[in-house]
Parts: sequence; C-alpha cells; structure tokens
Amino acid sequence: MSRQPPPWLEPLLGRLGTARAEDFTRLATPDSGGRESAVLVLLGEEPGAGPDVLVLQRAATLRNHAGQPAFPGGAADPEDADASATALREANEEVGLDPTSVTVLAELPKLWIPVSDFVVTPVLAWWHAPHPVHPREPAEVAHVARLPIAELVDPENRMRVRHPSGWIGPAFSARGMVVWGFTAGVLATLLEMGGWARPWPPGRVVDLPPTGAAPAPSAGTDEVDEMAGPLT
Repeated sequence: MSRQPPPWLEPLLGRLGTARAEDFTRLATPDSGGRESAVLVLLGEEPGAGPDVLVLQRAATLRNHAGQPAFPGGAADPEDADASATALREANEEVGLDPTSVTVLAELPKLWIPVSDFVVTPVLAWWHAPHPVHPREPAEVAHVARLPIAELVDPENRMRVRHPSGWIGPAFSARGMVVWGFTAGVLATLLEMGGWARPWPPGRVVDLPPTGAAPAPSAGTDEVDEMAGPLT
C-alpha cells in the first residue's frame, strides 16, 4: 500500500487540525504532573474488507485492566524522542508491529486518566504496509485484532456500559470484544470526526462484563457519558 493516506482518511485529518482535549474528555489535562504515555491508534485497510483499527486484548491474569481491549501503548521511556516514538516502541514490544510499516499522521491532544494519573497522547497512524501481528508476551497480551470500522459504526454493535462504580460510558461490540473505557471514548470521538458514525440508540446500557472489572476510567469521552458520583 502507499504511504500516502487514502481518501477516506482526509475528513478526519482535516478535522484533527482544530481538535482540542475538550473534544475527547470533560476533564482538563493538568499543566504539570502525571506520567507521560502514548497509545497508537493504527488505521489500516484490508482488500475487500474496508478500513480497520488495531486493538489488543490484555491478558485476563493481569493485575490491572485484566481482559480489557486497548490500543497498543504505554508509559514513555527516557530514550523516547516523542509520543510517536513511545507509541511505536510499545506496539513493537506488545504485538511485534514493525515501525517502518507505519506512517504517523498526527499526535492528538494529551488526555488525562485520573485513576492511573497517566497523561496519554493518542498517536494516529496509517498502516501503509500491514503484516501479521501477534501477542509477544502472552502473559500481558491475550489477543490482537483488526476491528473493521464498518462493524464499529454498526448501530447493533454500539452501546453504553455501566461500571460497578456507577460510571457509564460508550462501548462497542466487535469480533467477540467489548471495547469500553478510554479506548472506546477515543474511538467514538474519532468516528464522529471522520464522518463515519451512524445514528444508534444511546439508551442501550449494559452492565460491564466481569472480565472488564478494571477501575472506572472516570474521564467522560462524549456527551452521553454519565457519572453517578465522584471517583477517587
């Protein structure tokens, strides 16, 4: 594939030129403090299957975020040049992604996750040379999948989930995964910005499956997120 982003990405890239943190979350990112980190929002396209996004599922045995789908990513290392370098390094370590197969398109606004005190930079990228990926550390990553955008925007696959804390936020059901929390919030915003989102019934609320019993993300990521009470 060409390193040049395909035409279907142009509306999203144009909108990101004016994107602010407030487009993704209700919580202001602190001016200082927080642990710098980055995630890779990797968009690709398979012949005959349409656009997709790479998501991994964390191992069920992890102490934190067990079984939760997420973008590849993690905390910055001192040797990382920038957020893009962090995201690409983490994706290589987690799923064996070849950094040379990726064209970085944009670094999104920094977003704060209070429950872990991470300040996360989502890095949007085009997978111009897709290749097989797999969990490199099965004790940390259980599964890797390319989730088709068409499935994510299908109204039948959209819902909101209720965390035991009372937090309610956007979610997607695709390829046997329930994507929720920070990852779903970023996806929901990007799908709207790209003009791909379709109307769906926001009244559909389901309780978070037991395998997703991670701490509540506590950051609102679209206008329908709700908070039953303050989180610590």
